[in-house]
Amino acid sequence: MLLNTCILLECLFFLIFSSSATISALNLTLPHQHPDPDAVAQDVQRRVNVSLSRRQALAINAQCQTGNPIDDCWHCDPNWAANRQRLADCSIGFAQGTLGGKGGQIYVITDSSDKDPANPTPGTLRHAVIQTEPLWITFASNMLIKLKHELIINSYKTIDGRGANVEITGNGCLTLQYVSHPSGNTMIASSPTHVGYRGKSDGDGISIFGSQKIWVDHCSLSYCTDGLIDAIMGSTGITISNNYFSHHNEVMLLGHNDKYALDMGMQVTIAFNHFGVALVQRMPRCRRGYIHVVNNDFTSWEMYAIGGSANPTINSQGNRYTAPPDDNAKEVTKRVETDESEWAGWNWRTEGDVMVNGAFFVPSGAGLSTQYAKASSVEPKSAALIDQLTMNAGVFAYSYLYTHCPQIKFFPCSFLFVFQPTLKFENYPIARSSVGRCSSLLCVLVSIFF
Repeated sequence: MLLNTCILLECLFFLIFSSSATISALNLTLPHQHPDPDAVAQDVQRRVNVSLSRRQALAINAQCQTGNPIDDCWHCDPNWAANRQRLADCSIGFAQGTLGGKGGQIYVITDSSDKDPANPTPGTLRHAVIQTEPLWITFASNMLIKLKHELIINSYKTIDGRGANVEITGNGCLTLQYVSHPSGNTMIASSPTHVGYRGKSDGDGISIFGSQKIWVDHCSLSYCTDGLIDAIMGSTGITISNNYFSHHNEVMLLGHNDKYALDMGMQVTIAFNHFGVALVQRMPRCRRGYIHVVNNDFTSWEMYAIGGSANPTINSQGNRYTAPPDDNAKEVTKRVETDESEWAGWNWRTEGDVMVNGAFFVPSGAGLSTQYAKASSVEPKSAALIDQLTMNAGVFAYSYLYTHCPQIKFFPCSFLFVFQPTLKFENYPIARSSVGRCSSLLCVLVSIFF
């Protein structure tokens, strides 16, 4: 029997939120919408090139620098704990420039309880995330936090679990403004001065509603009630990177519906992720907007990998697509409920992608050569480097643990967010270590709103 929404996070998660409801219906430019998305795609590739060149020139141990520009930004610094907030400088893609709780005070979680969601106890995680001022949130010790209901995160917050073993379980999930998960029908505090009624929703693992400047990094997501990640209603400035997705049907939805015009401004970078076992479709499924899919590893799918409707721009560069055995499911792409006469003009492009086991990408659009001229000026990294760039996708050092920590025992876990060093969840293998270097993993959850 499938449990409720489940996310296991060793996670760097930056968010800036602003409601798109205030945007004039006549002005379709969203806050933080970049005027030149091709330049952003080009910058991502440039950063990868710089990281890989530095790694090669300095002959740095691959266990530290991998050529992944996000991880290499902070992970090799032995004194990272003395300057945790430097992590906010490591974002790339459309979410570059997000800050989290950078510049705010340190709030140390000392109480693992969640007794009253409407009146949180000081020292608890729920009390920390609803405060109005910027905060960088850490944990005093290892702890298990069992949420009674959804966790509503307020403006300018960073949840940084590095250095502690923190598990967040129960009936809660990450909530950005109007977002909920299967628990609900209760009063929940969303700020020190506001308590509101929250009903049930469809149960996305991470749901982004009318939000801008969002970075989801190093999360492991699986077995959610609805989607693993949904971004809708005029959300933009998003980077989804270094995540591990598995055991799910509809993985990622970008765009509310085909007629929602504000999603024309949606801009999303999907980089260095591992789309793993037992996935069916929507990696992602896009409506409108500009989606840059770069240097990801698509292990398999049952229906398709990348789908879309309503004329989204798809820029696929340097990915590895491994098709399933089914001869009827070899195509990477799917135009959803749209005639070829319509989608033939959509800008869907593949460059430097490697197709495995008969996979094939169907490009389209008369403007391919000019539309992506800037993005193409920096060659995407060969998919031969995908193993290296995605080696730490998901919970940090998960792949490393399999290879270098044979003493770790694997066992099933049961639910939601899991911070270091617990690694996986529900009916999928997880690992826990209490010895040496294998016990120190990253977990950061950051949100910024305004």
